[in-house]
Amino acid sequence: MSLFVEDTLSVFVIMTVVIGGGAAYLAGRNLASRWRPWWMPAAYMILLGLALRFFHYALFNGDLFSLHYFLTDTAVLIACTLLGYRLTMVNQMVSQYPWAYERSGPLSWKAKSAP
Repeated sequence: MSLFVEDTLSVFVIMTVVIGGGAAYLAGRNLASRWRPWWMPAAYMILLGLALRFFHYALFNGDLFSLHYFLTDTAVLIACTLLGYRLTMVNQMVSQYPWAYERSGPLSWKAKSAP
């Protein structure tokens, strides 16, 4: 057993990063498109983290009540959902308010300077 991976690295990458992270990314995009506050996607990932912990238990005989691996999985999910949330929020701000904001990087925008 390692610090982040319970079973094998491939199980962690497939279940947590690809499947769980993909679902988290899409959830973050959806919540940003509805202009929800930033903490809401992170709060929803606690529920997805519980479901992911159950999938590790049911499919790969992982420990169901492991707080350490639950926090690890949930941290990956929160990172993925906040990435999707921020990318979508930046895209919305610069496309819906092109007269006021311009993109200043992949994860940020800034107010346009006066001519």
